[in-house]
Amino acid sequence: MKIGELAQRSGVNIDTVRYYEREGLLPKAARLKSGYRVYDDDDVRRLRFVRRAKALGFTLPEVRELLSFSAQRGDDMGPMRAAAKEKLAAVDLKLAELSRIRQGLEALVTACPGHGALEQCPILAALSGEDEL
Repeated sequence: MKIGELAQRSGVNIDTVRYYEREGLLPKAARLKSGYRVYDDDDVRRLRFVRRAKALGFTLPEVRELLSFSAQRGDDMGPMRAAAKEKLAAVDLKLAELSRIRQGLEALVTACPGHGALEQCPILAALSGEDEL
C-alpha cells in the first residue's frame, strides 16, 4: 500500500508517517521503481500502536522503548508493565499538581468580586507577589 492508504488505515496523517519513519518508529519503507514508498499491514499495526501509546501520554522515546519490548514477544511482560506503571505514576503527579493549581485559581476567583478598581483586585495582587498563593 502507498503512504496515503497507510495513513488513513492507521489514523495518522501523511506527515506523521514520514516523521515517524525519520525518527525510527517506523522502519524505512521499501520503494517502487517510481520512488513511491510501499507499506504493509505490519506498518499499519505499528502506527496504530504508536498512536495509541501517544494517546496514553507516552513520549516518543518511551514509545520507542515500548516498541522494543513488543518486538520480544517471547519475553516476560514485566518491562511493559513497569513502563505503564511508571507512566501512571507520572500522570498521578500531574493530576496532583493540576488539583493544586485548580484550588489556587478557585480561591483567587472566589476572592475577586469582578468589579471595581483593578488596583484592588486580589488576583492582580497575588500574581504581583503582594499576597501568597
